[in-house]
Amino acid sequence: MAQGSVQVTQAGTSRWRRRTGDYGSLSAALEAATDGDVITVSPGTYRENLVLERTVTLRGPERAAAGSVRIAPTEGVALTVRSSAVVQHLQIEAQDAASPAVLVEDGAAELNGLRVMARSASGIEVRGGARPTVRRCTVDNPAGTGVTVTGGAGGVYEECEVVSAGQSGVSVRDGAHPRLERCTVHHATGAGLSLHGEGSAAEAVGCEVYEIKGSGVQVVSRATGHLTDCRVHRTSADGVTLDTDAVLTLADCDIHDVPENALDLRSRSVLTLTRSTVRRFGRNGLSVWDPGTRVDANSCEIHESTGDYPAVWISDGASAVLDSCRVHTVPDALFILDRGSRADVIDSDLSQVRGTAVSVSDGATVALDDCRIRDAATGAWFRDHGSGGTLANCTVDGAATGFIVTKGADPEIDRCTVTSPSEAGFYVSAEGRGTFHGCRVSGSQGYGFHVIDGCRTTLRRCRTERCTRGGFEFAEKGPVVEDCRSDDTATVAAPGDSAVTKDAAADSQAGQGTSDGKGTPGALLPAKAPAAQKTAKAKQTPADGDGGAQPPAEPARPAKEVLGELDALVGLESVKREVRALTDMIEVGRRRQQAGLKAASVRRHLVFTGSPGTGKTTVARLYGEILHSLGVLERGHLVEVSRVDLVGEHIGSTAIRTQEAFDRARGGVLFIDEAYALSPEDGGRDFGREAIDTLVKLMEDHREEVVVIAAGYTTEMQRFLAVNPGVASRFSRTITFGDYSPRELLRIVEQQAEEHEYQLGEEATEALLKHFTELPKGPSFGNGRTARQTFESMVERHAGRVAQLPEPSTEDLTLLYADDLPGPV
Repeated sequence: MAQGSVQVTQAGTSRWRRRTGDYGSLSAALEAATDGDVITVSPGTYRENLVLERTVTLRGPERAAAGSVRIAPTEGVALTVRSSAVVQHLQIEAQDAASPAVLVEDGAAELNGLRVMARSASGIEVRGGARPTVRRCTVDNPAGTGVTVTGGAGGVYEECEVVSAGQSGVSVRDGAHPRLERCTVHHATGAGLSLHGEGSAAEAVGCEVYEIKGSGVQVVSRATGHLTDCRVHRTSADGVTLDTDAVLTLADCDIHDVPENALDLRSRSVLTLTRSTVRRFGRNGLSVWDPGTRVDANSCEIHESTGDYPAVWISDGASAVLDSCRVHTVPDALFILDRGSRADVIDSDLSQVRGTAVSVSDGATVALDDCRIRDAATGAWFRDHGSGGTLANCTVDGAATGFIVTKGADPEIDRCTVTSPSEAGFYVSAEGRGTFHGCRVSGSQGYGFHVIDGCRTTLRRCRTERCTRGGFEFAEKGPVVEDCRSDDTATVAAPGDSAVTKDAAADSQAGQGTSDGKGTPGALLPAKAPAAQKTAKAKQTPADGDGGAQPPAEPARPAKEVLGELDALVGLESVKREVRALTDMIEVGRRRQQAGLKAASVRRHLVFTGSPGTGKTTVARLYGEILHSLGVLERGHLVEVSRVDLVGEHIGSTAIRTQEAFDRARGGVLFIDEAYALSPEDGGRDFGREAIDTLVKLMEDHREEVVVIAAGYTTEMQRFLAVNPGVASRFSRTITFGDYSPRELLRIVEQQAEEHEYQLGEEATEALLKHFTELPKGPSFGNGRTARQTFESMVERHAGRVAQLPEPSTEDLTLLYADDLPGPV
């Protein structure tokens, strides 16, 4: 029964032939109307089920002030359209959970300004061969789907809004293919936009999806989507989900404020991402799984992670291409896992990464070309056997470590540059391999290239300059080194070889004194291996816990012989007294036990504090030998580690890595360089504390098997000792290594000269003393290393001078003058 009146204006070719009639119900008006007629509905409530089968216009008042027309039947479909009718400015109300509120079954109807308020299966359902144009319509349906397009239907939906939906906001299925323009979907439970089934496709332009209890956009089961200039944000699940052969293109889109994955792809799905932004996500910004699944991202930005997960995750055989993209302000940037997984990254920037910029593991591969990595803990980490790939023309700036290769990984790194790393430029350990060609490290606070554990790494034409601890450090035989140079002057050799390359050696044998192209005759360089190599770590072999047996201990040198070597070191008088006192305590305690007396408990763990280059590693090695000779330690070998060897990137991995390092040191000394890095002042998410906690327990459980020495700057080590109540109690004493005096630095140069058969002229001695007195003692001052570098520079300048003499005498070839000193004296 209608509460208002209905007027039908019948169409005609001229005004005088039109007829108008008034009807008491919509059904009567529709019965009387023919194609082309206009049905004007007065404000009121009409509890009728309307069916439009003719091409008529059905309209209510355009202005809200005039009141609304409510189509509100007690059950069933409120409005059914089976023609190309026009329906305007009506409020549709329905309460049938088994039926849609508005059903468009055929034709090219036009729905304009409808307000659908329902608790129905769907607010608006379009199916069959229908191709409607739906403009500025609002759907509020908290019990079902907002808009459903199904069964091959299509149509255009402009400026429509789904204000609430108990299921998906917009559902496209069974071969439907609508186009959405400037539409808004929010407060849906399910997906904001759901595309399902083979042949189903949707195109969305300028749309927004937000406040969704579920995924913002879901494309599954061979469906296809094209989104341009769209925004997806504030979802409870993933922002965009693709599954089972889905295909989606996103262009100029913005995915943000998502607590889970911003974009998640699985089961052979394909995503093309162009000029789009992904930001403020709780898990992965881009998550790609399964063989055949792939993503192609071009000119995109992924940033501002709010969680602890990698920004881009490629696993289980999936692949990704990132071209001209930016990834920044994230915990980790790009993780590629599992055999068959691959990522190609071209001309992209990875920056402000709290952990690792690129991580490759479990047999995955990566290719980086012309990429830039800045401000990361680790630039690229190849973690294990089968993991590798190629990196070419890439730069890493401001990372703790530029590149790490471990556990059998074997990447090819070509013409890459690492600038200002705080720990090392390239670090290879635990059977890592890798080929480094034409790579360069500049300004490292640690080593340039640090290869331990006898790793079979190949270095060709690599260069280092201004590296605090040394350009190249090889713990034992294994690496292949060809035409590598430190500070662009000193030729570097593989461990066990002479310090000159084959070409330089040939020049020396021929007596030609040929220059290396940089002004230094190769045959005139120091014949001994660099000091950094002379103090290389002892062999580090798998411990029992790693499935390998410890090799038999080498015969111990007598304690007096080792102490004699300690005494021969320049300076360090207070250190020598401390070590002797500790050694005497241990020796007397051993003799008291042999006599059946109680021996005082001596904690053998130590803290070494002081500046770089003051001999801490050398003394630690000798200390281990002394304890071996006294029978306190089984082997006395030295295992040197730093933060990068102990701290993992995910919960649980740090304890495992710390245990592995401790196991390698069983029977010897575990030397933790820059131990304070395990407890940074701005710890936050940092896992260094987990490493410290693990060490404290291991030191107590195995106090008779391993001696732990923690080393670092004096002030920073005080913070390290305070981080855990058990840390300070585990170390018996702190030994401070003072800076060398100018005369002690002079003595180191004199020892170097004597070892390499050079002599210092009287003026050179005085000039060196003045040089070391005036030399700035900044944070990068290397003490003993500075003295050795000074000597090497004098040798270089001497070579440049003597090479000009036609027939140099023996004195000419051996005597160093004050003029050979580097820089102004």
